[in-house]
Amino acid sequence: MTHLMKTYYIDIENKVIHQTPEAAEWHFKIFAPEEEAAKISDELRKNYNADLKTYVRSHIPFLEYHHDPQNDEYDEAIEKVYEMIYRYGDEEAKEHIERMGILSEKEKQS
Repeated sequence: MTHLMKTYYIDIENKVIHQTPEAAEWHFKIFAPEEEAAKISDELRKNYNADLKTYVRSHIPFLEYHHDPQNDEYDEAIEKVYEMIYRYGDEEAKEHIERMGILSEKEKQS
C-alpha cells in the first residue's frame, strides 16, 4: 500500500503544522504521509502540554531541573518531534537539525 506524500510546514515555536507555506511563519518543510503528519502534530501537542507543566514547575524554587519529570517529558517530546522532522524533512531541515546536534546517529536512522 503506497502512502501519498504531502508537503507540510512546521512552526516549532507555536507547535503547529500547516499544509501551506502562507498559513503562518514556519521553520521546517517536510514530505510525509498524512498519518505521519498527524503523529508529528500529536507530538507537538504533547510538547506544548509538557511546556506548560515546566512553566508551572519553574515557580517551585527548590526543585532542580534534573529532578523534574516535567522537564524529562518536555525533552522527550521535543526530541521525538525533531526525529520525525529529520526523517521526513527536506534537505534544509535535515542540515539544520544536523547543525543543532540534538539527535544521535541511531535516532537519525529510525
